[in-house]
Amino acid sequence: MSFESIQSWFLSLGENYGVNPLIFGGIYVGAIPFFSFSIGWLIRNYRKGKSMVRPALSAMFFFISAYIYLIFAGKNVPIWVYGVVVLLVVFGAWSTIRKVRTQLRSTEEPVN
Repeated sequence: MSFESIQSWFLSLGENYGVNPLIFGGIYVGAIPFFSFSIGWLIRNYRKGKSMVRPALSAMFFFISAYIYLIFAGKNVPIWVYGVVVLLVVFGAWSTIRKVRTQLRSTEEPVN
């Protein structure tokens, strides 16, 4: 693969969506290491029996980060992006409510 083909691919990333290709491409490519870190974090938490909520939310966020930019600045955003954003919000809210309820239950004293 030549430098020209990589450059052409990178600059075409924003073309379909009517956004600055350098910004979209920068977010798209720049999110890869953070997504990879989040997956590693998720696997580590799974193996240790810890909560996987934060690493899962992190992985999902970095997976769609460039598309979140499209929602605000672009056009022709794929419908699946809206679905994933809604799932992120619902999952985040659900896990937060569940954690708050668990903590509230653990701090309540039994009534005799």
